[in-house]
Amino acid sequence: MSATSRPGEVPARSKRADALRNQQALLAAAAAVFATSGVDAPIREIAARAGVGLGTIYRNFPTRADLVVAVYRHQVEACAEAGPTLLADADSPLAALRQWVDLFVDFLVTKHGLANALQSDSSGFDALHAYFLDRLVPVCAQLLDAAVDAGEIRPGTHAYELMRGIGNLCIGRDGDPRYDPRRLIELLLRGLQQPQSS
Repeated sequence: MSATSRPGEVPARSKRADALRNQQALLAAAAAVFATSGVDAPIREIAARAGVGLGTIYRNFPTRADLVVAVYRHQVEACAEAGPTLLADADSPLAALRQWVDLFVDFLVTKHGLANALQSDSSGFDALHAYFLDRLVPVCAQLLDAAVDAGEIRPGTHAYELMRGIGNLCIGRDGDPRYDPRRLIELLLRGLQQPQSS
């Protein structure tokens, strides 16, 4: 082997790392566009926000449904990974729960329209929903348990119930610009808190 052909492995790894970073940036850009314009937003809008050409998007995600599913999975993973990090870094378990709920709401807003994008593949939607529950319910439960153990919230709230309630509060957001689900979600979280003894 010549000295010039041998170092080829390192650039290949570096190229894969660059491609992964570019894909993550593309997914983040798509999520931001979906949050403001819905999952039917023009692909060129996503490309412009990501700073890539249309060909790059179609090379990675041949159909809109492929892109929507990838964004969904990317956001589920980000939300799942954020829970333990927030719990370790926040001032209190309740503060971590509030921050996680905020991320969860961002995710739910982006998720709007997913069912329509996947209407031809109901089994794919069902699989994504199961994935969502499998990844996020345990994270929410961990945050709730930590807040209960710290005496910050009342015991008895189940993660699935809380997530479902938050999801239901987010439903009307698109139809009415005067409606801010975050205000009601804040009231819901306050209702979970233990009364402070005077």
